[in-house]
Amino acid sequence: MTNKSKIWLSISVAAVLWFVMFSPWTSPYLPFWSCMSVSAIILITLSIFFDGSWLKSLHFTAKNLLLGVVIAFTLWCVFYIGDKISQLIFDFARPEVDAIYTLKSESENWIIGISLLFLIGPAEELFWRGFVQAKLSDIYNPDAAFIITVATYTIVHIWSFNFMLVMAAMVAGGFWGLIYRFKPQWLTALVISHSLWDVAAFVLFPL
Repeated sequence: MTNKSKIWLSISVAAVLWFVMFSPWTSPYLPFWSCMSVSAIILITLSIFFDGSWLKSLHFTAKNLLLGVVIAFTLWCVFYIGDKISQLIFDFARPEVDAIYTLKSESENWIIGISLLFLIGPAEELFWRGFVQAKLSDIYNPDAAFIITVATYTIVHIWSFNFMLVMAAMVAGGFWGLIYRFKPQWLTALVISHSLWDVAAFVLFPL
């Protein structure tokens, strides 16, 4: 199997998983956080199986921890401002954001927080940036890889039929993807930031 085939197969698997988790035809019948955790395990397993070179890029140092905190805080501020602006522009903004937060009712906050911090957040970042964007950069070029990764990360959320969630995916994916485009050596910091941002935005300091 070629590298290109591996990448597109992995993206296709992600698309199916996100369809199952978010589509109105399947999501009402499945426990969201269990599905999200299983999906994270599947994606990280695929990225290791097809190309585990990103493992060598992980360095959990104090510098990366601090950088990750700064990136997460910056993104949270971007979302805070975006949330206020969207509510002024769109009547449906607040109800759609509230609909996303209803997912919290499916599990205890501490379980959700631990899952986001140690599994879901790291797995998503390692898959989309450490594997997909990195390998697409080798196949095409870094700019094309950035665009394709952000586009696919955004599109897989479309089955939620929630405009605010899709836009959130585009903004967050674009934010992390742009940093990775110019600073691929910051992968560890991005993993940390993704995990911290997930917990902050969804559990500790919801928007």
